Amino acid sequence: MTILVTGATGSVGRHVVDQLLARGANVRALSRNPAASLRARVEVVNGDLLRPDSLRPALTGVDRMYLFPVPDTAKECVDIAVRAGVRRIVVLSSDAVNTRYEIAGDSIDDHLAVENAVAQSDVEWTFLRPVAFASNTLFWAHSITTEGVVRAAYPDAAQALVHEADIAAVAAVALLEDGHVGGRYTITGPEAITQVEQVRTIAGQIGRDIRFEEMTPEEKHAEMIQYLPEDSVRMILGYFAIAVTNPDPVTPAVQQVTGVPARTFAEWVADHTSYFQ
Repeated sequence: MTILVTGATGSVGRHVVDQLLARGANVRALSRNPAASLRARVEVVNGDLLRPDSLRPALTGVDRMYLFPVPDTAKECVDIAVRAGVRRIVVLSSDAVNTRYEIAGDSIDDHLAVENAVAQSDVEWTFLRPVAFASNTLFWAHSITTEGVVRAAYPDAAQALVHEADIAAVAAVALLEDGHVGGRYTITGPEAITQVEQVRTIAGQIGRDIRFEEMTPEEKHAEMIQYLPEDSVRMILGYFAIAVTNPDPVTPAVQQVTGVPARTFAEWVADHTSYFQ
C-alpha cells in the first residue's frame, strides 16, 4: 500500500509524512519542488494540484491519498486519482464549513468545493475540519523578537488553537485504519484561550516580557488590508469579534481518533520557541 501525500511540504503535510513513516507506511510526497527537504525514506515526486495532469505519474500504485485543499481543480484531481486506483482520500478541510461565522462565505465555498468533489466520487473519505492553527500566532513573531510587543484587536477573543501535528495524527489514523470512513472531524486544541492568554503563554515559554497593545478593529483592518484581500480581512476580524463572547467550542476528536489528548498551546509554543526569540 502506497499513500500519496499532497501539500507534503506544508505545515500539516510534513507531519502527515512523518507520522505515516513512523507507522511503517510506504509514503510518496507530491511537491512542486522535487528537491524538497523531507525524510530520507520518502519518495518525492514532482507535481502540482493546480496542474491536475501532473498528478498522473505520482499516482502509480497509490491507493490512498491525503488531499490538500485546492478548490479550483479539486474535481479534476479527484477524478484522475480515482481512475488511477485511489480508494481512500483524507481531506484537509476547515471548521469554516461548520461555521458559526456567517462572514466566512468564501472560505466555506472553497472547502465545500473540495469536500463535495471527494464525496461525490467513488472513494472512501474522511474530512478533517480544524479550527484556527496555533501557527497563526507566528504572525506575531517579528514584533515579539524586535519590540517585545503584540498589537492586535479583540484581546479577549478565545480560540481553541490546534497543533498542526494533531491534525496530522488524525489524518494518519484515518488513512491507515478502518472505522473512519465518512467521518467529519472538527479538530481543536484542548482549551479555548484568549489572545492575551496566548501572548502570556509565549512570554512564559521564552522567558521574556511581551506587551499586548490593543488595536481598534479599524486600525487592525487598515494594517491587514495591506497584505490580505478585503474579504479575508473582514472574515478574520469578524471571527475574532464573535469569539469574544462565543469562544471556539472544544471537541474531543483528537483523543477519540488517536487515543492521545490534543496538545496544548503551551506545547505548540515549546515546539516553536526559536521563532519568538
